[in-house]
Amino acid sequence: MLTFVIIAIVAVVVIVGLALIVSYNRFVKQRNLIQESWRQIDVELHRRYDLIPNLVETVRAYAAHERHVFEEVARLRTQAVNVQGAPPEQRAAAESELSGALRQLMVSVEAYPQLQSNQNFLNLQRELTDTEDRIAAGRRFFNANVGDYNTRVEAFPSNLIANGFKFEKAGYFEVKDEQVRSVPQVSFGTIGSVAGEQAPPQMQPGPQSSGQIHPQIPGDQGNYQAQPQFPGYEQPGQPGYQGQPGYQGQPPVGGPPAGSPAPQDGQPPFTGDR
Repeated sequence: MLTFVIIAIVAVVVIVGLALIVSYNRFVKQRNLIQESWRQIDVELHRRYDLIPNLVETVRAYAAHERHVFEEVARLRTQAVNVQGAPPEQRAAAESELSGALRQLMVSVEAYPQLQSNQNFLNLQRELTDTEDRIAAGRRFFNANVGDYNTRVEAFPSNLIANGFKFEKAGYFEVKDEQVRSVPQVSFGTIGSVAGEQAPPQMQPGPQSSGQIHPQIPGDQGNYQAQPQFPGYEQPGQPGYQGQPGYQGQPPVGGPPAGSPAPQDGQPPFTGDR
């Protein structure tokens, strides 16, 4: 019985020891993966540092009036280079400021059409864009690894290993530029319209129809009235109707001659042609 208890205790100790070893080795693997992913970002950042001076010199030859923009880009580039050994949070702040200055430089370039046709500038712009894309991809990979690592540092029971062997939380490489984080304003406009194209005019609602059909008489120009009113000629159901035909006064041109009987119910109106 005593032997069985000793064997059980030894087995528990071995299992706990193996779990500790596995957890520790996993922490080490994750930490090394974070460092490796950060080195990939650092390589692309250095590439951007090398492209910026050539880009600035090319733009300066065409846009000498943008001196303040050039000086700001140069200052922020030097600032970013000087914090290379700093934690990722501090590096991210410096890189965000440099990205904003580069964005302002590209906006200023739009005022110089002759620069848009310069092949050297176009090549530098293309390389800088590709570098920015690789930095963004590396930042996503780095932050994903940091998230997994920090979760294990805080979660139980792996936090016991982290506290015992001084595995501390890692920092993220986050963009602090508010212009990048801002939500774009979307305007859907009129359905079927193209951006930059004026929307078709809106149709104004016309008078509501009464449901009665008013035929058009040949020769009429749209001023036809279904029930013309002449002095002395009233329709049944109207005040003044006495039931006898006749006209008083001069009828309008094209109407029935004076003294002719008024049209009776069920007969077509007089058109003037016989």
